[in-house]
Amino acid sequence: MKIVILERNSVGTDIDISCYEKFGDVTVYGNTVERQVAERVRDADIIIGNKAPMNEGTLKEAANVKLICLFSTGYDCVDLAYCKSRGIKVANVVDYCTDAVSQHTFAMLFYLLEHLRHYDDYVKSGAYGAQDRFSNFDLPFVELAGKTWGVVGMGHIGRKVAGIARAFGCRVIFYSASGKSACTEYERVDLETLLTQSDFLSLHCPLSERTKNLIDKAALQKMKKTAVLLNVARGPVINNADLYWALQNEEIAAAGLDVLEKEPISSDNLLGRIKDSNKLLITPHMAWATTEARTRIVEEVYENVQAYLEGRDRNIVNP
Repeated sequence: MKIVILERNSVGTDIDISCYEKFGDVTVYGNTVERQVAERVRDADIIIGNKAPMNEGTLKEAANVKLICLFSTGYDCVDLAYCKSRGIKVANVVDYCTDAVSQHTFAMLFYLLEHLRHYDDYVKSGAYGAQDRFSNFDLPFVELAGKTWGVVGMGHIGRKVAGIARAFGCRVIFYSASGKSACTEYERVDLETLLTQSDFLSLHCPLSERTKNLIDKAALQKMKKTAVLLNVARGPVINNADLYWALQNEEIAAAGLDVLEKEPISSDNLLGRIKDSNKLLITPHMAWATTEARTRIVEEVYENVQAYLEGRDRNIVNP
Protein backbone atom coordinates (compact mmCIF):
# COMPACT_ATOMS: atom_id res chain seq x y z
CA MET A 1 0.00 0.00 0.00
CA LYS A 2 1.47 3.32 -1.09
CA ILE A 3 0.35 6.33 0.88
CA VAL A 4 1.23 9.89 -0.13
CA ILE A 5 0.83 12.71 2.39
CA LEU A 6 0.77 15.94 0.39
CA GLU A 7 0.53 18.59 3.13
CA ARG A 8 2.16 17.22 6.25
CA ASN A 9 2.91 20.71 7.58
CA SER A 10 -0.78 21.60 7.57
CA VAL A 11 -1.15 19.71 10.86
CA GLY A 12 2.08 21.08 12.31
CA THR A 13 5.49 19.48 12.50
CA ASP A 14 5.09 19.11 16.27
CA ILE A 15 2.39 16.47 15.73
CA ASP A 16 3.58 12.90 15.19
CA ILE A 17 2.23 11.23 12.03
CA SER A 18 4.26 8.03 12.20
CA CYS A 19 1.03 6.08 12.86
CA TYR A 20 0.40 5.94 9.10
CA GLU A 21 3.49 3.80 8.58
CA LYS A 22 1.44 0.86 9.85
CA PHE A 23 -0.48 0.87 6.58
CA GLY A 24 2.46 0.62 4.19
CA ASP A 25 5.00 2.73 2.32
CA VAL A 26 4.49 6.39 3.25
CA THR A 27 5.83 9.33 1.24
CA VAL A 28 5.60 12.67 2.99
CA TYR A 29 5.68 16.19 1.54
CA GLY A 30 5.65 19.26 3.75
CA ASN A 31 3.45 21.20 1.35
CA THR A 32 2.15 20.67 -2.17
CA VAL A 33 0.83 23.24 -4.64
CA GLU A 34 -1.42 22.47 -7.58
CA ARG A 35 1.29 22.08 -10.21
CA GLN A 36 3.03 19.44 -8.08
CA VAL A 37 0.05 17.23 -7.28
CA ALA A 38 -0.18 15.02 -10.37
CA GLU A 39 3.44 13.88 -10.23
CA ARG A 40 3.40 13.26 -6.50
CA VAL A 41 0.24 11.12 -6.47
CA ARG A 42 0.96 9.17 -9.65
CA ASP A 43 1.66 5.87 -7.85
CA ALA A 44 -0.44 6.39 -4.74
CA ASP A 45 -3.09 4.00 -3.44
CA ILE A 46 -4.15 6.43 -0.72
CA ILE A 47 -3.75 10.22 -0.75
CA ILE A 48 -3.81 12.31 2.40
CA GLY A 49 -4.18 16.02 1.75
CA ASN A 50 -5.81 19.20 2.89
CA LYS A 51 -6.14 22.02 0.35
CA ALA A 52 -4.34 20.53 -2.65
CA PRO A 53 -6.85 20.20 -5.52
CA MET A 54 -8.13 16.70 -6.24
CA ASN A 55 -9.74 16.64 -9.68
CA GLU A 56 -9.38 15.11 -13.13
CA GLY A 57 -6.40 17.30 -13.91
CA THR A 58 -4.45 16.17 -10.85
CA LEU A 59 -5.72 12.57 -10.61
CA LYS A 60 -6.10 11.32 -14.18
CA GLU A 61 -2.67 9.63 -14.18
CA ALA A 62 -3.08 8.24 -10.66
CA ALA A 63 -4.45 4.88 -11.78
CA ASN A 64 -4.16 3.15 -8.41
CA VAL A 65 -5.71 5.69 -6.05
CA LYS A 66 -8.64 4.27 -4.09
CA LEU A 67 -9.04 6.64 -1.17
CA ILE A 68 -8.49 10.34 -0.53
CA CYS A 69 -8.39 11.41 3.12
CA LEU A 70 -8.49 15.04 4.13
CA PHE A 71 -6.92 16.77 7.12
CA SER A 72 -10.08 18.91 7.19
CA THR A 73 -13.84 19.02 7.39
CA GLY A 74 -14.26 21.02 4.19
CA TYR A 75 -13.84 19.17 0.91
CA ASP A 76 -14.36 21.93 -1.64
CA CYS A 77 -10.87 21.15 -3.01
CA VAL A 78 -12.16 17.77 -4.24
CA ASP A 79 -14.19 17.10 -7.38
CA LEU A 80 -16.53 14.59 -5.76
CA ALA A 81 -18.33 13.67 -8.98
CA TYR A 82 -15.06 12.86 -10.74
CA CYS A 83 -13.81 10.82 -7.81
CA LYS A 84 -17.07 8.88 -7.65
CA SER A 85 -16.87 8.16 -11.37
CA ARG A 86 -13.45 6.64 -10.72
CA GLY A 87 -14.57 4.71 -7.65
CA ILE A 88 -12.32 6.84 -5.44
CA LYS A 89 -13.74 7.34 -1.97
CA VAL A 90 -13.23 10.65 -0.18
CA ALA A 91 -13.18 10.89 3.63
CA ASN A 92 -13.10 14.03 5.74
CA VAL A 93 -12.90 14.66 9.49
CA VAL A 94 -15.82 16.09 11.40
CA ASP A 95 -16.20 17.78 14.78
CA TYR A 96 -12.50 17.74 15.60
CA CYS A 97 -12.03 21.46 16.27
CA THR A 98 -15.33 22.57 17.81
CA ASP A 99 -13.73 23.56 21.11
CA ALA A 100 -10.76 25.20 19.38
CA VAL A 101 -12.78 27.38 17.01
CA SER A 102 -15.29 28.31 19.69
CA GLN A 103 -12.45 29.35 21.98
CA HIS A 104 -10.86 31.46 19.26
CA THR A 105 -14.18 33.13 18.48
CA PHE A 106 -14.31 34.54 21.99
CA ALA A 107 -10.58 35.29 22.06
CA MET A 108 -11.10 37.57 19.06
CA LEU A 109 -14.24 39.06 20.53
CA PHE A 110 -12.63 40.03 23.84
CA TYR A 111 -9.49 41.37 22.13
CA LEU A 112 -11.70 43.76 20.16
CA LEU A 113 -14.42 44.42 22.69
CA GLU A 114 -12.10 45.34 25.55
CA HIS A 115 -9.46 47.03 23.35
CA LEU A 116 -6.78 44.76 24.76
CA ARG A 117 -4.07 45.80 22.29
CA HIS A 118 -4.64 49.45 23.24
CA TYR A 119 -4.51 48.84 26.99
CA ASP A 120 -1.52 46.49 26.80
CA ASP A 121 0.37 49.10 24.76
CA TYR A 122 -0.72 51.79 27.21
CA VAL A 123 0.96 49.96 30.09
CA LYS A 124 4.06 48.91 28.17
CA SER A 125 4.61 52.39 26.74
CA GLY A 126 5.08 53.76 30.26
CA ALA A 127 1.94 55.92 30.07
CA TYR A 128 0.23 54.00 32.86
CA GLY A 129 3.21 54.27 35.20
CA ALA A 130 3.42 58.00 34.53
CA GLN A 131 -0.17 58.79 35.50
CA ASP A 132 -1.41 59.73 38.97
CA ARG A 133 -4.56 57.65 39.29
CA PHE A 134 -4.84 53.88 39.64
CA SER A 135 -6.93 53.19 36.53
CA ASN A 136 -7.31 54.08 32.88
CA PHE A 137 -10.25 53.33 30.60
CA ASP A 138 -10.08 55.98 27.90
CA LEU A 139 -11.63 53.62 25.34
CA PRO A 140 -15.03 52.53 26.70
CA PHE A 141 -16.09 48.88 26.56
CA VAL A 142 -19.29 47.01 27.35
CA GLU A 143 -20.53 43.76 28.85
CA LEU A 144 -21.89 40.78 26.93
CA ALA A 145 -24.72 40.33 29.43
CA GLY A 146 -27.97 41.65 28.02
CA LYS A 147 -26.67 41.89 24.45
CA THR A 148 -27.80 39.91 21.40
CA TRP A 149 -25.44 37.37 19.86
CA GLY A 150 -26.23 36.35 16.30
CA VAL A 151 -24.99 33.15 14.68
CA VAL A 152 -24.87 32.07 11.04
CA GLY A 153 -24.43 28.31 10.84
CA MET A 154 -25.86 26.34 13.75
CA GLY A 155 -23.73 23.22 13.40
CA HIS A 156 -21.37 21.84 16.07
CA ILE A 157 -19.35 25.05 16.33
CA GLY A 158 -22.30 27.40 16.06
CA ARG A 159 -24.11 25.61 18.87
CA LYS A 160 -21.02 25.60 21.06
CA VAL A 161 -20.55 29.35 20.55
CA ALA A 162 -24.25 29.94 21.19
CA GLY A 163 -24.03 28.05 24.48
CA ILE A 164 -21.02 30.10 25.62
CA ALA A 165 -22.70 33.35 24.59
CA ARG A 166 -25.81 32.36 26.54
CA ALA A 167 -23.63 31.58 29.59
CA PHE A 168 -22.33 35.16 29.39
CA GLY A 169 -25.91 36.40 29.50
CA CYS A 170 -26.54 37.00 25.82
CA ARG A 171 -29.78 36.49 23.99
CA VAL A 172 -28.91 34.19 21.09
CA ILE A 173 -30.53 34.30 17.65
CA PHE A 174 -29.49 32.50 14.48
CA TYR A 175 -30.00 32.46 10.75
CA SER A 176 -30.04 29.20 8.79
CA ALA A 177 -28.30 29.83 5.49
CA SER A 178 -29.43 26.46 4.15
CA GLY A 179 -32.95 26.86 5.48
CA LYS A 180 -32.74 23.31 6.80
CA SER A 181 -31.56 23.78 10.38
CA ALA A 182 -33.26 21.51 12.91
CA CYS A 183 -32.03 23.56 15.87
CA THR A 184 -34.81 24.43 18.31
CA GLU A 185 -32.64 25.50 21.26
CA TYR A 186 -32.29 29.07 20.01
CA GLU A 187 -34.49 31.59 18.24
CA ARG A 188 -34.33 31.30 14.47
CA VAL A 189 -34.74 34.56 12.54
CA ASP A 190 -34.48 35.81 8.98
CA LEU A 191 -31.28 37.42 7.75
CA GLU A 192 -32.50 41.00 8.07
CA THR A 193 -33.52 40.45 11.69
CA LEU A 194 -30.17 38.84 12.43
CA LEU A 195 -28.28 41.77 10.93
CA THR A 196 -30.32 44.53 12.54
CA GLN A 197 -30.54 43.03 16.04
CA SER A 198 -27.12 41.44 16.62
CA ASP A 199 -24.61 43.21 18.83
CA PHE A 200 -22.14 40.44 18.07
CA LEU A 201 -22.40 38.37 14.89
CA SER A 202 -20.31 35.24 14.41
CA LEU A 203 -20.12 33.19 11.21
CA HIS A 204 -19.77 29.39 11.37
CA CYS A 205 -21.35 28.28 8.10
CA PRO A 206 -19.91 26.29 5.18
CA LEU A 207 -19.06 28.11 1.97
CA SER A 208 -21.74 27.62 -0.67
CA GLU A 209 -23.52 29.60 -3.34
CA ARG A 210 -25.97 30.67 -0.62
CA THR A 211 -23.29 31.92 1.74
CA LYS A 212 -20.72 33.43 -0.65
CA ASN A 213 -20.75 37.21 -0.10
CA LEU A 214 -23.54 36.76 2.44
CA ILE A 215 -22.06 39.69 4.33
CA ASP A 216 -21.75 42.37 1.68
CA LYS A 217 -22.19 46.13 1.65
CA ALA A 218 -25.96 45.92 1.87
CA ALA A 219 -25.77 43.52 4.83
CA LEU A 220 -23.17 45.62 6.63
CA GLN A 221 -25.30 48.74 6.27
CA LYS A 222 -28.11 46.96 8.13
CA MET A 223 -25.92 46.13 11.12
CA LYS A 224 -25.64 48.23 14.25
CA LYS A 225 -22.83 50.76 14.17
CA THR A 226 -21.72 49.30 17.51
CA ALA A 227 -21.71 45.71 16.21
CA VAL A 228 -18.72 43.38 16.18
CA LEU A 229 -18.46 40.89 13.29
CA LEU A 230 -16.50 37.64 13.65
CA ASN A 231 -15.66 35.24 10.82
CA VAL A 232 -14.27 31.80 11.62
CA ALA A 233 -16.11 30.14 8.74
CA ARG A 234 -14.76 30.70 5.23
CA GLY A 235 -13.26 33.92 3.88
CA PRO A 236 -15.64 34.50 0.94
CA VAL A 237 -18.67 34.54 3.25
CA ILE A 238 -17.67 38.19 3.78
CA ASN A 239 -16.92 40.46 0.86
CA ASN A 240 -13.56 41.78 2.01
CA ALA A 241 -13.71 45.01 -0.02
CA ASP A 242 -17.15 45.78 1.38
CA LEU A 243 -15.96 45.10 4.91
CA TYR A 244 -13.05 47.50 4.37
CA TRP A 245 -15.56 50.15 3.29
CA ALA A 246 -17.76 49.46 6.32
CA LEU A 247 -14.89 49.71 8.79
CA GLN A 248 -13.49 52.85 7.22
CA ASN A 249 -16.93 54.47 7.31
CA GLU A 250 -17.76 53.21 10.81
CA GLU A 251 -20.77 51.24 9.63
CA ILE A 252 -19.80 48.65 12.27
CA ALA A 253 -17.50 48.99 15.25
CA ALA A 254 -15.03 46.18 14.61
CA ALA A 255 -14.34 42.86 12.91
CA GLY A 256 -12.33 39.80 13.83
CA LEU A 257 -11.32 37.51 10.97
CA ASP A 258 -9.53 34.19 10.99
CA VAL A 259 -10.29 33.61 7.30
CA LEU A 260 -10.01 35.73 4.16
CA GLU A 261 -11.19 35.58 0.56
CA LYS A 262 -7.69 34.54 -0.52
CA GLU A 263 -5.18 32.86 1.81
CA PRO A 264 -2.56 33.78 2.69
CA ILE A 265 -3.63 37.44 2.56
CA SER A 266 -2.96 38.98 -0.83
CA SER A 267 -1.24 42.32 -1.35
CA ASP A 268 -4.37 43.73 -2.97
CA ASN A 269 -6.65 42.88 -0.04
CA LEU A 270 -7.78 46.28 1.22
CA LEU A 271 -8.15 44.96 4.76
CA GLY A 272 -4.38 44.76 4.98
CA ARG A 273 -4.31 48.57 5.01
CA ILE A 274 -6.17 48.81 8.32
CA LYS A 275 -3.60 48.92 11.12
CA ASP A 276 -5.97 49.91 13.93
CA SER A 277 -6.28 46.81 16.13
CA ASN A 278 -9.29 48.31 17.91
CA LYS A 279 -11.12 48.14 14.60
CA LEU A 280 -9.79 45.00 12.92
CA LEU A 281 -8.10 41.80 14.06
CA ILE A 282 -6.89 39.26 11.49
CA THR A 283 -5.40 35.93 12.49
CA PRO A 284 -3.81 33.55 9.95
CA HIS A 285 -6.48 30.79 9.67
CA MET A 286 -5.44 29.23 12.97
CA ALA A 287 -8.67 29.10 14.97
CA TRP A 288 -8.85 25.33 14.45
CA ALA A 289 -5.21 24.64 15.25
CA THR A 290 -4.91 23.92 18.97
CA THR A 291 -2.49 21.13 19.77
CA GLU A 292 -5.40 18.94 20.80
CA ALA A 293 -7.35 19.56 17.58
CA ARG A 294 -4.35 18.85 15.37
CA THR A 295 -3.61 15.64 17.27
CA ARG A 296 -7.26 14.68 16.93
CA ILE A 297 -7.32 15.24 13.17
CA VAL A 298 -4.28 12.99 12.64
CA GLU A 299 -5.95 10.29 14.72
CA GLU A 300 -9.24 10.66 12.88
CA VAL A 301 -7.59 10.30 9.46
CA TYR A 302 -5.85 7.19 10.81
CA GLU A 303 -9.25 5.78 11.76
CA ASN A 304 -10.63 6.65 8.31
CA VAL A 305 -7.83 4.74 6.59
CA GLN A 306 -8.18 1.80 8.99
CA ALA A 307 -11.91 1.61 8.33
CA TYR A 308 -11.41 1.66 4.57
CA LEU A 309 -8.88 -1.16 4.72
CA GLU A 310 -11.35 -3.18 6.78
CA GLY A 311 -14.08 -2.63 4.20
CA ARG A 312 -16.00 -0.08 6.25
CA ASP A 313 -17.09 3.41 5.23
CA ARG A 314 -16.16 6.06 7.79
CA ASN A 315 -16.70 9.76 7.14
CA ILE A 316 -17.09 9.07 3.42
CA VAL A 317 -18.54 12.16 1.72
CA ASN A 318 -19.14 10.61 -1.74
CA PRO A 319 -20.70 7.19 -1.04
